[in-house]
Amino acid sequence: MLIALTIAASSLFSTEAPVHNGRARQLDVRPPRVEAEIVVDGRLDEEVWRRAAVLTGFSRYAPDDGVPADDSTDVLVWYSPMAIHFGIRAYAQPGSVNATLADRDRIYNDDYVGIFLATFDDGKQAAVFAVNALGVQGDGILVERGVTSGGSFSGLQNGREPTDVSPDYVFDSKGRITDYGFEVEIRIPLKSLRYQGAETQSWGLNVLRRVQSRGLEYSWAPAQRAAASYVAQFGRLQGLTGLTRGRVLDLNPFVTAHAAGARDVDDRFDYASDVEPGANVRWGITNAVTLSATVNPDFAEVESDAGQIVFDPRSALFFAEKRPFFLEGIEQFATPNQLIYTRRIAEPLAAAKVTGKVGGTDFALLSAVDDRGVSLGDDRPIYNILRVQRELGRSSRLGLAFTSRLDGPASNNVLAVDTRLVWRRIYSAQLQAGGSRTVGLQGDPVFGSVFQADLRRLGRTLGLRYRLNVLDEDFRASSGFIGRPAIAAATLNHTVSRYGKEESFLQRASFDVTLNGIWKYRDFVGGEEMLERKLHLNNNVTLRGGWEAGFSVLIETFGFDSDLYADLFVERTVGNEVRYEPFVGDPDLGNLDYVLFLRTPNFKSFSAEAQYLWGRDENFFEWTGADIHWINASLNWRPTEQLRVAGTYDAQLYRRASDGSRVGETRIPRLRVEYQLKRTMFVRVVGQYFADYADDLRESDRSNAPLARRVGEEFVRARGFSTVNDRPKEINELRPEILFSYAPSPGTVLYAGYGGMLSERDAFSFSRDGVNGLRRQEDAFFLKLSYLFRT
Repeated sequence: MLIALTIAASSLFSTEAPVHNGRARQLDVRPPRVEAEIVVDGRLDEEVWRRAAVLTGFSRYAPDDGVPADDSTDVLVWYSPMAIHFGIRAYAQPGSVNATLADRDRIYNDDYVGIFLATFDDGKQAAVFAVNALGVQGDGILVERGVTSGGSFSGLQNGREPTDVSPDYVFDSKGRITDYGFEVEIRIPLKSLRYQGAETQSWGLNVLRRVQSRGLEYSWAPAQRAAASYVAQFGRLQGLTGLTRGRVLDLNPFVTAHAAGARDVDDRFDYASDVEPGANVRWGITNAVTLSATVNPDFAEVESDAGQIVFDPRSALFFAEKRPFFLEGIEQFATPNQLIYTRRIAEPLAAAKVTGKVGGTDFALLSAVDDRGVSLGDDRPIYNILRVQRELGRSSRLGLAFTSRLDGPASNNVLAVDTRLVWRRIYSAQLQAGGSRTVGLQGDPVFGSVFQADLRRLGRTLGLRYRLNVLDEDFRASSGFIGRPAIAAATLNHTVSRYGKEESFLQRASFDVTLNGIWKYRDFVGGEEMLERKLHLNNNVTLRGGWEAGFSVLIETFGFDSDLYADLFVERTVGNEVRYEPFVGDPDLGNLDYVLFLRTPNFKSFSAEAQYLWGRDENFFEWTGADIHWINASLNWRPTEQLRVAGTYDAQLYRRASDGSRVGETRIPRLRVEYQLKRTMFVRVVGQYFADYADDLRESDRSNAPLARRVGEEFVRARGFSTVNDRPKEINELRPEILFSYAPSPGTVLYAGYGGMLSERDAFSFSRDGVNGLRRQEDAFFLKLSYLFRT
């Protein structure tokens, strides 16, 4: 049946242009230049499509590469002076295509096609334009910088790096499901791209197709997963001439209105409201250089940050950037050790940036003025951030990062150089060295340093990663994100992979051994022992159809971190006298944990995954051994083309090894229901419950004496660490959110929503008791209007 449909469709859609078979390595494509404009309607029936170049002959890319694709795909491509056009005919078994009327960037549980355009043909970056079978869009940018996973429970993975979906490009797409599969039409305006200034250009090109019913990815260019660069394996669009962006000047004014309420000291609900206008402007100085500016940028928090569990109180929680102005071009500010983190600019009044590429040099400069409310004194903090990267042959580069935060007399400056070198296709190395100079409101400058070396071999059978990262205890990055300062960390990772035959039930199996050691910085430079030693044994399999499973054994030793417990004391009662002695924990805690992982394929109506960890782990609350249970699970249900339901559940429970009593527990269920009224409009309801418990601490492995913390000259009974500061013993919060969204294109939006917070004494009781039951504590109504004027 499928063969007959394919033959019939091929005869119906015959073309006059050459066919470029990817498996035959016919990767140099000269698409026709046609002076025409057509309506993007998802039907490739205009005469111009018969002249388009044809890309065919796809190969498998994931979970394994090197064999012909199971389903045929034809991609037609031509260009006009101001846009490039793609038409996709994807063949599939009848009834097997997954497609929903999703919101932007939420198509990746569907069948989709991704177009990678490396407009600078530098072998390391590409803009990504993805569409599902209904033409719903997802987009982003791929910049290769060596961020493949390693050292986690999944082991060291080869294959392409993840796409950053932060950018939103303006482009047109329509699609429809057909009797032979689906058909999609895409028009990408040159205004939405940055590209070279040459008269005749060559762009890197690849097309990737995801078939959810099989759990497979297909690639037009026969790319290999065992490679340090995915982009360097692309084919090419050649002979592009007469490209015209026209004037690129985008004005994006917006206004946000808030009415926020909270209980006052008399337990009455008091509201305050405000209306804040602002604007973003974007000017394409050249084809490759863009100037952007903003006044009073909005945070665009149409959905709050999902709750996170604190696993180690010494490590900070990371929250991704969400503001549109800072998201544009964010990939150009990426550095090793995340020395640039734009969310540090908390409440900017104004900001400007220039991003672009000249010759073989990428550069990005950002300046911003923050609000006095986040100052160390009474001044407005000023940020200046510079990132420069220079090509070193194909796929390699040399980079420089400089950040400055000036806050009256206080300041922090960071200067670092880094490089990524790729050779012999599967080897790469990343190096970084830098320093900081920090001056407080009063005092002399303090200097610190940072160093990183990361060597990788991404072979098909054998994968290696050796990494050393050293952060001086005086190193500060006020414009960056340092998850855990003042440490040195070494990682040795070895992965062995085996692959099944084309139709085998077992597609891939890997065994991964990870050794990890962490020192305090002063112990590392002094040649002292490690603070933490970890051995992780990870086993992972990928099965036919897209099933994934894993099992890990974690063997760890944690040394007592005296800095973390410097303010903790043991309360001793001797006769009628109460004494407080410094807390001294076990010098070495031995852990033995187990991890199970399971992920289903993306079935037509649902997908799920779960990870469960259990065993004997460090009790950070009281620095002793504890029985731990940790689960992370998610379920995505798509009962109709328009309705999507996503649920997640995170839970962590610590029980004392001495008596089994509960010392700490966090549970975070979250439910997200979204109904797509039409492609540009949806209604979303989100509910998240945060239940957090921390017992009064005691010396549970010894005397059971209470533990206390020194506050000024007094001592108060201690409770455990938490995501909430100054916490009571138990925190139970319900956060409901409702959002209406109308977004016909990036930059033009209407958001109207509500968010609130209710609390109760007993977790998940949902009692109506007026004192101890569920009570509204705060809420907010908001409205955002934004319009993109594009000349």
